[in-house]
Amino acid sequence: MVLGGQIDGDKKIKMFEVFKKEIEWGGRTLTLETGKIARQADGAIMATLGETTVLCTAVAASSAKPGQDFFPLTVNYQEKTFAAGKIPG
Repeated sequence: MVLGGQIDGDKKIKMFEVFKKEIEWGGRTLTLETGKIARQADGAIMATLGETTVLCTAVAASSAKPGQDFFPLTVNYQEKTFAAGKIPG
């Protein structure tokens, strides 16, 4: 998403414009939404399928480190068990 920039020549988007796309997938509605939350991330999307919602965010450095010949990737997965009525402990 380009904040305050141009897309396709003359078409401009607003800084906090929300993009939402709904498609049928596996007989259920898949909703993809961006621009509403996690605005400090370089990219963020909220995907909803049925009653399940997942927030995916990505953050990148503005420039590569000198001498680094690989792409470091970290995945942080947090399952919220209390959402299903299961409270650990």
